[in-house]
Amino acid sequence: MKRSILIFVFLYVCAGAAYSQPAMSSKEASQEKTLYQRLGGYDAIAAVSDDFIGRLAKEKLLSRFVVGLSVNSQKRLRQHLVDFLCNATGGPCLYLGRDMKTAHTGLGITEADWKEGVDDLVATLDKFKVPDNEKSEVLGAISGLKKDIVEKP
Repeated sequence: MKRSILIFVFLYVCAGAAYSQPAMSSKEASQEKTLYQRLGGYDAIAAVSDDFIGRLAKEKLLSRFVVGLSVNSQKRLRQHLVDFLCNATGGPCLYLGRDMKTAHTGLGITEADWKEGVDDLVATLDKFKVPDNEKSEVLGAISGLKKDIVEKP
């Protein structure tokens, strides 16, 4: 589904960040906040998602993936994004969508698409004043996940 491009960067970013944390003792783990908590919880993730989706939809390269979405499809896509991010960052949500490789295979996502999406993500994180540590976790996770999204140089 071509419309899944809206979620390609942010989904993978947070998924990778959620699973790349170093091991710690159970005492440290109980005191350490999850990325979900550090990002501000559900409402913050929803707000960031809305802003990010809006930016992608306005981009010259990426808007081609969202032309023709019905209001219902927009709402469903947005909810999948929020649920995925909530779950992937250690929150209580359940994500029932497809895995990201399956969702993006055949879309022909290019290196230029990837860069534009990352730039939009950075702008969104900056707008919401995400602290440097959390921003670094999110952005750092992208590098290992890019191979599952970009199909064309």
